[in-house]
Amino acid sequence: MTDNRTMSNEKKHTDPKQKWADPDSLDLTPLESLDPDNIQDFDQLLTAMSKTAFGGRNLGEALDVLQAMVEDPECHVVGTFSGAMTVGKMGTIICKMLDQGWINSVVSTGALLAHGFIESIGLKHYKFEPEKMEDEKLCKLGINRVYDTLEPELNFLQAEDVINFVLEEIKNEDYIGSHYLCSAIGRHLSENYSGKGVLKSAYEQGANIYIPAFTDSELALDVASYLMSHDPSISKYKLDPTNMPFQFDPFLDLFEYTRTAMGVKRLGIFTVGGGVPRNWAQQLGPFVEMSLNRMPDLDWEIKRFQYGVRICPEPDYWGGLSGCTYKEGVSWGKFVAPSDGGRYAEVLCDATIAWPILIKGLQDRLKQ
Repeated sequence: MTDNRTMSNEKKHTDPKQKWADPDSLDLTPLESLDPDNIQDFDQLLTAMSKTAFGGRNLGEALDVLQAMVEDPECHVVGTFSGAMTVGKMGTIICKMLDQGWINSVVSTGALLAHGFIESIGLKHYKFEPEKMEDEKLCKLGINRVYDTLEPELNFLQAEDVINFVLEEIKNEDYIGSHYLCSAIGRHLSENYSGKGVLKSAYEQGANIYIPAFTDSELALDVASYLMSHDPSISKYKLDPTNMPFQFDPFLDLFEYTRTAMGVKRLGIFTVGGGVPRNWAQQLGPFVEMSLNRMPDLDWEIKRFQYGVRICPEPDYWGGLSGCTYKEGVSWGKFVAPSDGGRYAEVLCDATIAWPILIKGLQDRLKQ
């Protein structure tokens, strides 16, 4: 017996009278082959990449979103950063973004800021060359390895001296959050050091820095040592809070961040990596919504991110926060849906590759 469905299918695909759709009538966007001879700067490179495919197109389209975000005069841009970006020598890019007003608040890991602080006071990181030195020997010499970069322990000791000086200046405060401490360090760096650094640039531009997981960093260990040294009754694993020169309260960061968001019309987010900095910054919408449900008399307005650019190599199918998409964030009330005007770009790439190209492209484009 003949299968009529099969015959019908074959006729459909072999009938010369079959009329196929003209793609030019479907409002499709044609792609273009990238010609390096027609590219004179990074703006032209990224524009050409936006007309290609795969990761290149994502990076090219990210420039369009980033430009729209930084040129919106009513948009407050939050930069969130994780990973070893300052020890990986990306710190100056963050400083440029702060100095140009392309980001207005920073949410970061403490480690990223601690490594960047090292640069600010004129100290160096070094290239790891495995043929010259093994990790066991590095440990004995007090040389810490971050993948392919080396951070000498002596750097941290010199940084601790500076931190202790700053802590002496603020020790009469009752309570502090990470934004207050970061501002105090930034002020000290601005007044005493010529080197570039994220803390310094943020202070000079009036941008707050928040470290949500503060105790997960060398910076916090310096603060902890300082607090312990001021408790004369210290015993094993126990401190008397009444003897500490100040108390650290992370809720001060949350409330200050929320207050800032309430004072702006639109929000944008520029994210490198993921983790705690990304989620802490993004949870603003759900926090405000939850607070209004429980306290309707609050003079707050629900804020969601209108723009977003993310550079991170982790895909969403691993299920981790670092890879979750902006589309997923819409379901949480963190982002404005694209159908309501939200604009987003996500680049799955090592940030040390994609980030410099993107920022150089933005510089070239804005010059014109």
